[in-house]
Amino acid sequence: MNDRLPERTIAACLNAAVAAPSIHNTQPWLFRPGGGAVEVLPDPARGLTVIDPDHRAMHISVGAAVCNLRLALAAEGWTSRLLAPVGAAAASWVVPGPRREPGAGVQALAGAIARRRTNREPFDDAVVAADLLDALRAAAHAPAVRLVVLDPVRRGAVLALAQAADSRQRTDPAYRRELAAWTGADGTRRDGITAATFGPRATTATLPQRDFGLQLPTVDRAAARFEFHPQLVVLYSRGDTPADWLRSGHALQRVLLTATVLGIAVQPMTQALEVPAFRAFLTDPSGRWHAQMILRIGYGHPVHTGPRRPLRDVLIREPDMPVLPRTSAFSRAPAVVP
Repeated sequence: MNDRLPERTIAACLNAAVAAPSIHNTQPWLFRPGGGAVEVLPDPARGLTVIDPDHRAMHISVGAAVCNLRLALAAEGWTSRLLAPVGAAAASWVVPGPRREPGAGVQALAGAIARRRTNREPFDDAVVAADLLDALRAAAHAPAVRLVVLDPVRRGAVLALAQAADSRQRTDPAYRRELAAWTGADGTRRDGITAATFGPRATTATLPQRDFGLQLPTVDRAAARFEFHPQLVVLYSRGDTPADWLRSGHALQRVLLTATVLGIAVQPMTQALEVPAFRAFLTDPSGRWHAQMILRIGYGHPVHTGPRRPLRDVLIREPDMPVLPRTSAFSRAPAVVP
């Protein structure tokens, strides 16, 4: 990496990166520091072949890790720029730049990285106020990315799609095997979804909760009533390439961290996005805007954090790192976190 960056800073920023959310907590990323940058790569070995065969959700997860990395650098007083292949499923390079005093907004978001949680518990009946919804929309704002708050009609349609997708997945033996591979009851694994974060069994039929204990029927879980009218937001991108997925992951993480700062609980609800026929219904009628994430938002109680692999497991260290790629083939993000 950049010789001016202390080793302590590098380690702290990479630890922030691995705190990002990921589908089924697969943590599907690798980091290669050197050559004046950090190379961030998807790890196909940690892909979900049943619910994410195109690695769309994997790229969103990697984009969230990139966002954390850049925010952590900014909070340490380093600007950064992002070099990413245009339309290709390859690595991104986070390149530190000149020093700059971090603003209060950057410090707040970076401080929320360690506090962010996926909340699968019931939320209060209180709705998220309009000004806070505006703040979430503003957090997602980026070129070719937008966050849409669903009205009651569209919310009902999305919930119906999620319910149908969830029912289809439950009857699929391949889905059940994949779910079993990424869930555990003993709390010893460093990835996946552990019993402490499964959430209760929902007694509210209108809210399709993924049952992470589906293959672990002996795990004792309480039943709970969830809100009858959940608030849903959908993250869209204008385009549906790996580059769009990475950008969506970056924007998604800014939304999640902003929600954490504002005291808003968030849960991804992705079943309808994992069945291609159902995801097609969520595409904007113009055909240009593609749904990348569905989030349930509200106010909830604190929950456990998911496990994390140690940093050494996601680092690639090679003695002779190549120089940065030629920028003519790459898109360049602003020098500061957008």
